[in-house]
Amino acid sequence: MKKIEKILACVDFSEYSLMTLESAVAIARGSDAQIVVFNAINQRDVNNVESLSHFYPGKINADAYVRVMTKERLEKLDLFVNTNFPDEKTGMSISIDVGVPWESIIRAAKTHKVDLIVMANKGRGNLSRVLFGSAAEKVFRHSPVPVVSVRDKDTFKGRQ
Repeated sequence: MKKIEKILACVDFSEYSLMTLESAVAIARGSDAQIVVFNAINQRDVNNVESLSHFYPGKINADAYVRVMTKERLEKLDLFVNTNFPDEKTGMSISIDVGVPWESIIRAAKTHKVDLIVMANKGRGNLSRVLFGSAAEKVFRHSPVPVVSVRDKDTFKGRQ
């Protein structure tokens, strides 16, 4: 097995984000791996803003939306890391991309040349998941590197 030198920790600001980054940190401790804390701005949201910009020219702009969201998320991720992982933050970098989330994760894995992806498997069922599959499932199927699925034991206890 290849040594783990870089880990992509996918953080989406859900209740699973802390657990995801805690898992990445635990894995990194055993290998001195670097962690890329990754977040994706969903292309669907950018497309919605772009659609609205036609109705409000000069007031709403998709490029401005992406700039604002990127700045806000960088600040939020920086605070998240500094608050929860002050001793480990020197081994972390932050990366944000715009796109379809699962595709952005795969692209980030290749761009950052990671050896492992850590992400939550939320276990929430809905119609879009049934019809299209979850982002996590698509990452599992298409990832060029191993993927660790982080689960909340309380949520999944008792399931067969």
